[in-house]
Amino acid sequence: MSTPAELLPLAVEAARRGAEVVARMRADGVHVAATKSSAIDIVTDADRESEQVIRQTILRARPDDGILGEEGSSVAGSSGVRWIVDPIDGTVNYLYGVPVYAVSVAAEAGGTVVAGVVRDVVHGRDYTAVLGGGAFCEGQVLSCRGPVPQQESLIATGFNYERHVRAHQAEAVARMLPQVRDIRRAGSCALDLCAVAAGRLDGYVEEGPEVWDDAAGGLIAREAGARLEVAVGRAGKRLIVCAPGHTFERFATLVDACDF
Repeated sequence: MSTPAELLPLAVEAARRGAEVVARMRADGVHVAATKSSAIDIVTDADRESEQVIRQTILRARPDDGILGEEGSSVAGSSGVRWIVDPIDGTVNYLYGVPVYAVSVAAEAGGTVVAGVVRDVVHGRDYTAVLGGGAFCEGQVLSCRGPVPQQESLIATGFNYERHVRAHQAEAVARMLPQVRDIRRAGSCALDLCAVAAGRLDGYVEEGPEVWDDAAGGLIAREAGARLEVAVGRAGKRLIVCAPGHTFERFATLVDACDF
């Protein structure tokens, strides 16, 4: 089995090829192909084509590996390595031309994510990490922001596409807002986790992300000094809580008190 450092170049190559598709199809005009959990949870043709290009790139190099793709490009594999792919994280932003969307590719071995890349499509940046090797953006080492008082912390969140979950999330955010500096909702879980890693955010919490949303970004955040935990939110969905290691316990307590 390849080492994490040997898997990363393929992750970067696949993400960049997917991002090329995403950028080209954005210029040609976005077409909504389908909806998923609700009428506002969309899939575009670019999601599907990006995922196919990523899948082909990986399997051409490593035909025995498995793949878990958001848009259904799943392969069991026999090598012990599984690739977790989000072809566009931030699809609604992509639809509207809001410049916050990414391609996320992670390699998992033995149930642990060991290498990952989040490709910021608009800005042409790669956030990368390998397990135990640190986190980087375009060759620059990433590190979480130092400790700040809770009332001076900048927090990111997101909202699920199911109405009853969104209503609950809105109430939790309203409880948190008076207790922090401010709250941001950029629309990409992967890029929010990279922002924690880069010291631009003091925490991130969201109920509803799937494993492909945070597989690569979560590794990048952890390798930059963050702690990330997965729990179950009040609406019964997967809850991501991430903050720099030195303030994680305080942030997790706040998340619980606000009834996320």
